[in-house]
Amino acid sequence: MDGEMMASSGSKKSLSRDKRAKFVELAESRTSAAIRAIRVIGKLGNKAHYEFTESDVKKITQALSREIDELKVRLMSKGTKAQVEFKL
Repeated sequence: MDGEMMASSGSKKSLSRDKRAKFVELAESRTSAAIRAIRVIGKLGNKAHYEFTESDVKKITQALSREIDELKVRLMSKGTKAQVEFKL
């Protein structure tokens, strides 16, 4: 019976490591993708190609800031999925 308890305990640790490894893998790839997406949005700042107002810039940065705030809340507690909607 002691062997069963040790095996059970070992499998729980293994499961925990697997969950951690999966988190790290996804966090790294998703964060990198988000950074690339933000950089692509930043390319809209080229005034030779695009016309925009200060109000447009504020709306974009406020929407991104809001999502970062929501991200912090979701990572610190169990959160629900929110609708993604953005319009200028």
